[in-house]
Amino acid sequence: MDVPALLRFATAGSVDDGKSTLVGRLLHDSKSVLADQLEAVEAASARRGQDTPDLALLTDGLRAEREQGITIDVAYRYFATARRRFILADTPGHVQYTRNMVTGASTADLAVVLVDARNGVIEQTRRHAAVAALLRVPHVVLAVNKMDLVGYEETVFAKIAEEFTAYARELGILDVTAIPISALAGDNVVEPSAHMTWYGGPTVLEHLETVPVTDESTAARARFPVQYVIRPQTAAHPDYRGYAGQIASGVLRVGEAVTVLPSGRTSTIEGIDALGRPVDTAWSPQSVTLLLKDDVDISRGDLIAPTALAPTTTRDVAATVCHVADRPLTVGQRVLLKHTTRTVKAIVKEIPSRLTLDDLSQHPAPGQLVANDIGRVVVRTAEPLALDAYADSRRTGSFLLIDPADGTTLTAGMAGDAFTEHEWSL
Repeated sequence: MDVPALLRFATAGSVDDGKSTLVGRLLHDSKSVLADQLEAVEAASARRGQDTPDLALLTDGLRAEREQGITIDVAYRYFATARRRFILADTPGHVQYTRNMVTGASTADLAVVLVDARNGVIEQTRRHAAVAALLRVPHVVLAVNKMDLVGYEETVFAKIAEEFTAYARELGILDVTAIPISALAGDNVVEPSAHMTWYGGPTVLEHLETVPVTDESTAARARFPVQYVIRPQTAAHPDYRGYAGQIASGVLRVGEAVTVLPSGRTSTIEGIDALGRPVDTAWSPQSVTLLLKDDVDISRGDLIAPTALAPTTTRDVAATVCHVADRPLTVGQRVLLKHTTRTVKAIVKEIPSRLTLDDLSQHPAPGQLVANDIGRVVVRTAEPLALDAYADSRRTGSFLLIDPADGTTLTAGMAGDAFTEHEWSL
């Protein structure tokens, strides 16, 4: 029996757009809620004087979230239908939690961006679309929610869909599916709406079940960040030297010529151990141990790649970033740069521009980036790094900037050009 394909998706939208209600409705109507969970929600809703279950409580698990009626942290939910398995990241909508959306969408195949039909596309909608484009999320669903509060008017939906699609196209998002819904009433979430007969497209669940998902990591160039060196030095394995880690992308094969970066030394894959057994081939995202033909000096943080497709190393990293810390990022600031399993000292050499979300123009030389800003940076590292462009590999093209004093994550970075169509110049 074939295992249904996996879809990772994230929800995003402004405060009170109904993200948690949509997720709750999706789980409830697709029969993905356990009886005791539903009973707990019904009891909590009754205590708050509500006649019907507040489905948002299925995802808003923190006490502060329930008290304030907002989502604060990323809530992950796992569910499945007969057609597909899902990992869902319900991300916060408030502007101060944009950093959480970066976390939730960084591995997503699809983003569901909610818009309140009464308010239309607002700045936070643009921010979430920009983050989705920045993170190269391949599919976007525009869920125009609360259609019941605008009389299920087709013209309202059409205007919002047209405005958002045009903005998304400027960002380079080419696959946008607009769906009119009422998460509270259940219209077009799992079941088609009887109130919007003018809409002939899929429901949210139908689209999630059928959107094509391709494993880009397997098709990408092979990259193997070394996590640990295994040397048992036992009687049974006196000369065993293996390099353990998770294949970040691509496929590795026994007999393949490889280069170790940043040193540039070369060797050949002599063996691959997976789950304690030798195999001839391994692929992303498997965790394996590589054995090389030559005794090469390799340690944690090194990157092993096929010689013919090895990345170039650099100490000057130009990237688009989303600043996630409360303290600003400034020119001249000393940071740590974490890329895969490698962490090096670095300095912020330049901040060429900050993105203005309204018209996608750039504010030149801002001097600093504050919380939730999206901008361009140039970072100089103390040691060479083997980065790919983020457009080529979401795994090996991404990095974090960290405060060396206390370990706080400052900035999430994507190496290379920002958006597919709308590129910035340095």
